[in-house]
Amino acid sequence: MISGSTNNYCTAFLGERLVASGIMEQVVSKVKDIIAQDRLSQILIFNDSTSKQIEVDFRGTKDIVLERLAQHSDFDAVIQHSDSEAPRPVGRPKLGVVAGEVTLLPRHWEWLKSQPGGASVTLRKLIDEARHVRAQQDTVRQAQESTYRFMTVMAGNRNHYEEALRALYAGDSRRFYALISDWAPDIRDHIKKLSVKAFSEDEANE
Repeated sequence: MISGSTNNYCTAFLGERLVASGIMEQVVSKVKDIIAQDRLSQILIFNDSTSKQIEVDFRGTKDIVLERLAQHSDFDAVIQHSDSEAPRPVGRPKLGVVAGEVTLLPRHWEWLKSQPGGASVTLRKLIDEARHVRAQQDTVRQAQESTYRFMTVMAGNRNHYEEALRALYAGDSRRFYALISDWAPDIRDHIKKLSVKAFSEDEANE
């Protein structure tokens, strides 16, 4: 069964109408119940975290559909058009260490080797520190990318689409929400949900 992580939440649209939202198994079950087979081609299902589209095989009974879905141990395994990854080399299983290549100038290597714990320990500490500092920036960027993906698919032909994108990436929440205000309600509301973390808390609450 697919795990219940936040990545397992998704939303289904039939045209401009939101028809199901929640854990993937629940969404797929509801879609199978309410949509006739000849209208399934109009269904679009989006990962709530990334807005990547999800492809589900709805052939057969609901039990068959859910059984087929449960065969995926990883939610991302059913994400359509996901970036392929090369198999990871086996590292140290207990630590999850993965070997890789780092290219540095001699002075960088010299400095790293002089640090307590050596180069590997120092690099890991530097990365963790950088991740902490950039956490908020990464959150904003991920929200922008997710909002952009959904908008491109569901609202690419809407009035003010390009202006809204510019406002999104400029961090101008007031203008962004104003530009999308007359879009189809379900699409507009889902965009607002996706974009919350793309703006500062002060702006988002205005």
